[in-house]
Amino acid sequence: MAIINPLIAQPPKEVSLKKAPLVRVIAQIRFPLITSIENKSFIGGFQEAIRDKYPILQQEQTRSLVFGSQGVTQSEQVTWRFVDAQGNWRLSLSPDFVALETTAYTSRSHFIARLENLLIALNEHIKPKIVQRFGVRYIDRLVGQAVNDISKLVRSEITGIVALDFGEYIHQSINESLFSLPGGEDQIIARWGLIPPNGTFDPDAIEPVDEPSWILDLDMSLSKQRDFDVEELLNEAQRFAERIYTFFRWAVTDEFLQHFGGEP
Repeated sequence: MAIINPLIAQPPKEVSLKKAPLVRVIAQIRFPLITSIENKSFIGGFQEAIRDKYPILQQEQTRSLVFGSQGVTQSEQVTWRFVDAQGNWRLSLSPDFVALETTAYTSRSHFIARLENLLIALNEHIKPKIVQRFGVRYIDRLVGQAVNDISKLVRSEITGIVALDFGEYIHQSINESLFSLPGGEDQIIARWGLIPPNGTFDPDAIEPVDEPSWILDLDMSLSKQRDFDVEELLNEAQRFAERIYTFFRWAVTDEFLQHFGGEP
């Protein structure tokens, strides 16, 4: 299936990749500050609602930048990490966001089902009234021979300077494009490029590895204040995942799909 414009094209049928290079998928909802979340007793009901899937609880102190009349200041807050027994799924809850992430993605339907369980528990026990931003992010990482064969695996518009004759001398090359989708307020941030050994441009999501790697990082979001509605957020998640996949399929070649165990 030839995709001319990935921002408006009909989403293609999913091709299962037996050796998929997808290293992390994240969904995040931001809402106005709920300071009670820092209190362990306040989140007890929420923990019980998700504890069968995320039995491990970790407390972390995180720092964020606050922009105000006094300039930029640092603020510390508690983030609760709920992790499954295998360490493949993690749910993060802080006073102003909740996030679901996995390093063991199997399918769109399974991820959205997990997200639904989270949103129901959040709605019942934390009760955020407003959503300020919702986003879904898919991160693919190529290593080894795939990095050397990048010009065969992704479109020339994406490979860019890395595919040139002197591409072997490039130590790092990261590109970023922001797309505003037609007919709405959705946006996609697409990042791609070569990262050197032990390098990363987002340590929270892309862990450094000890060899060169090539990243395709697609993040679709809607930044708009609206009521917290579980069904509407699930519809957005489905729409975001489908559009990200359409962009992914536009960016990669049939040889990419075959290389990672798919049948285009």
